[in-house]
Amino acid sequence: MSSDGTRSLPLGASRTGPQQWTFVVWAPFADRVDTAVIADGACATRPMRAAADGYFVTEVDSLAEPPAYRFVLDGRRELADPASRWQPSGVFGPSRGFDPEGFAWTDDDFTATPLSDAVIYELHVGTFTAAGTFDAAIDRLDDLVALGVTAVEPMPINAFPGERNWGYDGAFPFAVQDSYGGPTGFQRFVDSCHAKGLAVYLDVVYNHLGPEGVVHREYGPYFTEAYTTPWGAAMNFSEAGSDEVRRYFCDNAVMWCRDFHVDGLRADAIHGIVDPTASPFLRELTDAVHAVGAARGREVVMIAESADNNPSVVVPARDGGLGFDAQWNDDFHHALHAVLTGERDGYYADFGGLGLLERSLRDGFAFRGEYSVFRGRRHGSLVGSVANQQLVCYTQDHDQVGNRAGAERLSALVGLPKARLAAAVLLLSPFVPMLFMGEEYAEQAPFPYFVDHSDPALLRAVREGRAEEFGREADRLDPGAEATFTAARLDWERRSSGDGAAMLALYRDLLAARRDHPTLHAAGTERVVERVGDLVTVTSRGADETTVAAFNFGAIAARVEIGNSLEEAVVVIEGNDEPGDRPAADAVAVGSMGFALLAGRQGAAQ
Repeated sequence: MSSDGTRSLPLGASRTGPQQWTFVVWAPFADRVDTAVIADGACATRPMRAAADGYFVTEVDSLAEPPAYRFVLDGRRELADPASRWQPSGVFGPSRGFDPEGFAWTDDDFTATPLSDAVIYELHVGTFTAAGTFDAAIDRLDDLVALGVTAVEPMPINAFPGERNWGYDGAFPFAVQDSYGGPTGFQRFVDSCHAKGLAVYLDVVYNHLGPEGVVHREYGPYFTEAYTTPWGAAMNFSEAGSDEVRRYFCDNAVMWCRDFHVDGLRADAIHGIVDPTASPFLRELTDAVHAVGAARGREVVMIAESADNNPSVVVPARDGGLGFDAQWNDDFHHALHAVLTGERDGYYADFGGLGLLERSLRDGFAFRGEYSVFRGRRHGSLVGSVANQQLVCYTQDHDQVGNRAGAERLSALVGLPKARLAAAVLLLSPFVPMLFMGEEYAEQAPFPYFVDHSDPALLRAVREGRAEEFGREADRLDPGAEATFTAARLDWERRSSGDGAAMLALYRDLLAARRDHPTLHAAGTERVVERVGDLVTVTSRGADETTVAAFNFGAIAARVEIGNSLEEAVVVIEGNDEPGDRPAADAVAVGSMGFALLAGRQGAAQ
């Protein structure tokens, strides 16, 4: 902390009295900074005091409403606040103050479902409903509760250029996108989720900022040229000035937990953060979030997206790891997707056949130090292990759908029987399952990448880049076209009849089975994964019961040998067609591309 206490103050504009606002900005690239406050159609400029470590601070009185303002650097550069809490006029407009204490929370008694028992639902606010707002999403929460979801994971909501974006082109990490409902709208959303028993895990992006509307370069060394990322300039977490960049992003994470009551954060692509220091930023980040959770008396979880298959990601910080509570597992997705689709391009070159799916079901990661054809090197680590409850798995997500030529969902690629099988493999697996919005009723709308950039040259570059990536001369899924965005909106009517209703019923049954038989995913369970031909079985023996989940990937029916007996066995799910008669206790017939789950008293199966 600076000797003058400046670093103890929140970045940006904060209400510090009934009509007083305090402004704090880190601007080491400037010799002088003023605050230009816009009120009643007039702009008044107030000089800021220079503090230690490149910070500037000032207080402004007689502001009854949250002020609109900009910072003026060296008397000539008038810019939005890099820690702006609200950009109601878009990323090129002035910043506006936001008082988080103005919201009346009703969630004092809320307790999130532990991550080990969670069912996560990833959603994009802009396409989740026709209106594309937090308030419209609130109207659909009952549907998610009825499905069996315990946590929602909104894709990034920080302010981005224009009215439509995936969220990964955010320009202001602290500001909530105004077209979604702004910061107060997000508070209402989180409070409503908690009222329904749903936790909120927010997707945050700390590996880069968007290509348009970003002001950070003018203020200080937020970026580094020491390395690059696939998404643009890299954030500076290890070079000169990086202490304050770290503080900026840690403060951002703390803000979501403190001011918006989120129950966890999903950190995007941490493999895109290069930090060779002895005290990694990511460890500092998880420590900060866990500390604010402890102060609130609620567990706040940290989930990493990492492509490295590195067990140290989820090793506690006190033991030298990064301290995340869980990480995404692409291996599970890739292994299952390659089996069902037959695709072998790109990273699917490493997959194919049931061997790696079997290994993933047994070990979590399919690659733990083996040679990767796609990477041309060994991948993963044999050192350390990751508990099943620390791996978030999925059959599709925004990346796996959006980053393919046609942006097709799995059910559109492989048909309903295989999609049903995929759902069973995921939801009867020992991992933390995550659904991508709409998959529960076999949504057919694509989910392509979309943007609303105002710079014609940037938009042209995005269009050309995507077309080149997918080998298209003319991009029929033009990322800059509004039609591409609107085509991605969910069709909620589909869930009410036909194939959509049948798939929805299946997902509900599978999630009910997962709740009723915790042996499927509980820690400390003895688990045996076996493969015979096209049949994969997972036998789990817990304290009170034994379960057998069988998955047939073949074109003909398969017979599952249970052993001597499975007394009081109950078929919870069987096959892809109508359930047949109760099978004999010593065997189950599983139809083509079918699955079955049996459960019995502990010790019945030998």
